[in-house]
Amino acid sequence: MVAGAGVTGASGGGGGSPAKLNLAYIWMISAVAALGGLLFGYDWVVVGGAKPFYEAYFHLTSETLIGWANSCALLGCLVGSIVAGLLSDRFGRKPLLILSAVLFGVSSILTGWATSFDLFIVWRILGGVAIGMASNVSPTYIAEVAPPAWRGRLVTLNQLTLVIGILGAQVVNLLIAGSGTEAATTEALRQSWVGQFGWRWMFTAVAVPSLIFLVLALLVPESPRWLVKAGRTEQAKAVFARIGGSDYAEGQIADVAQSLSHEASGQAHWRELFRPAVFAVLLMGIGLAVLQQWSGTNVIFNYAEEIYRGAGYDLSGIMFNIVITGAINLIFTLVATAFVDRAGRRALMLWGAGGMAFIHALLGGAFFMGLTGPLVLGLTLAVIALYAMSLAPITWVLLSEIFPTRVRGLAMSVSVSALWIACFGVTFTFPLLNKALGAAGTFWIYGLFCLIGFALIARFVPETKGRSLEEIETQLGLR
Repeated sequence: MVAGAGVTGASGGGGGSPAKLNLAYIWMISAVAALGGLLFGYDWVVVGGAKPFYEAYFHLTSETLIGWANSCALLGCLVGSIVAGLLSDRFGRKPLLILSAVLFGVSSILTGWATSFDLFIVWRILGGVAIGMASNVSPTYIAEVAPPAWRGRLVTLNQLTLVIGILGAQVVNLLIAGSGTEAATTEALRQSWVGQFGWRWMFTAVAVPSLIFLVLALLVPESPRWLVKAGRTEQAKAVFARIGGSDYAEGQIADVAQSLSHEASGQAHWRELFRPAVFAVLLMGIGLAVLQQWSGTNVIFNYAEEIYRGAGYDLSGIMFNIVITGAINLIFTLVATAFVDRAGRRALMLWGAGGMAFIHALLGGAFFMGLTGPLVLGLTLAVIALYAMSLAPITWVLLSEIFPTRVRGLAMSVSVSALWIACFGVTFTFPLLNKALGAAGTFWIYGLFCLIGFALIARFVPETKGRSLEEIETQLGLR
């Protein structure tokens, strides 16, 4: 890869004087890792637009089957995050990026051309494995190559590509659906071209960016912090030097080595997560991961059809509204990218959790009073905007920052696994809650979770902006 012009920035500890950072190179390798986020976003949300068509094709009618079809990939996400935790600390971050790219491509084609509902479920779960790997390894890799002053923006880049993937899936779904959205009945929907073939191309389309991700992932270097942990110091020094020069490399190597010297030698083990200081931080990470999901915003993406149909929109209007939600998601993720290293992580998380609690209360009230149309659309867009500039990206930033280098892969694995368990729970239960409590009661429950999250963030989550990963370890009492 071609190096760009150097830019002076914070050294991130160990070096003393400011480093001349090669930001072009830093952004380039971070962008490659962030392609995992793009595929994650597309594969995760494409099911929402394909939903009315594959449900008609496979004759899905019960809430249980509908919930299972929409949430089964999340079991794969759980498996993928666990596998990533086990393998990335042992074999490195780069091989897991490559493996996730392969799984994305293979699973997308097989899901799209599944001949039965059972096979559809199997291949969706395999795609979920790819999502779980990418969601674990991509932000970890970026955090480990990023200088402190740029880390928030660079890790948020992963969320930015994720929402680009979400918007891409929504646009592809809208373009492919075409006249299929005008079908009057379920049977007419099933017999249409979209009901027979179009929805298959919605899934298959991700194979192209998967191939691009695979090729580029072969070209990026291994994480230098992992290389130090693996005893490959000279290789790590070469990567750090490419990032910020020889003095920067020496300082970073010294910082990482000092951090590792406080911990046991040999391979990281699960039992190390139960050391009191590490376990306290792990609980914080799990709490942030669960809050991100039970804030309820993801059900708007995955169940947009039910939500907007309940608000009085027909299928054509629903598909258009889905694209609007993706556009708002993208715009406010850009806002988060601009402010994460200025306003800080904690402030954005508090603003988001508190604001979402308030909007969920209003949204539940709108459904309770039978209000429909633009008001419900506006409130859902407000929730998405707050989520996109707070809980969605900043959770990933914090998870990539708060764990010590030695057990970062394992701790990230546990937290991301908790995230996917929570995501499965909220996705699977939405049809059941919606039937039992109505949309009003369901969104009030999500608002309560946001309120609880606000209190927990205010009490336990520290500010981490501008600090090196090793300085954050000291701040959290981990060294």
